[in-house]
Amino acid sequence: MISRIRDVRKAKGLTLDEVAGRCEPPTTAQTIGRLETGARTLSLGWLNRIANALGVDSAALLALPDQEELPVAAILDHKGAHALGKIENIYQPTIEPAMVALRVKSSVGDYRAGDDVWLSRRTPEQFSAALNRDILVPRPAGRYLFGRLIGREGNRLQILPLGSGARQQIVSDPEWIGVAVRLVREL
Repeated sequence: MISRIRDVRKAKGLTLDEVAGRCEPPTTAQTIGRLETGARTLSLGWLNRIANALGVDSAALLALPDQEELPVAAILDHKGAHALGKIENIYQPTIEPAMVALRVKSSVGDYRAGDDVWLSRRTPEQFSAALNRDILVPRPAGRYLFGRLIGREGNRLQILPLGSGARQQIVSDPEWIGVAVRLVREL
């Protein structure tokens, strides 16, 4: 069984320590690291604990036989493109049950026309983990606000819309927010 724990954790922008602390009961970052690398056997119990900590379905943490994989041909770093030290694959991204997407029609901030942004829906008790991340917030009458979450005071979110000259906006009591977790851009 091939684990995708590291892929999902990195896509959510979490450290080993953060995932370990979210587990019920909490565990250590070292244990999560061993489960990610296969140095420790990933039991069904651990799979479910980590899936709950990451807020995903346990199937999202496994590379399934019918799942497409893309071989990594090279690594690009500050020295240029070079060969891999070991074989690596990129697995087709798994869509979480409550994910939504944002389609970019006009370039704004770091986003270009034609981009698709995948957003992971979060409930109010998870809002604090989205600080300094780009989020989509539902507003009354079918409107939305997309910007950077820069603060939270109780049930009020402070959001800085993208683009130059934008002013901070306050949104109270949103039912959910969508946190940007994946950018899909054609070259």
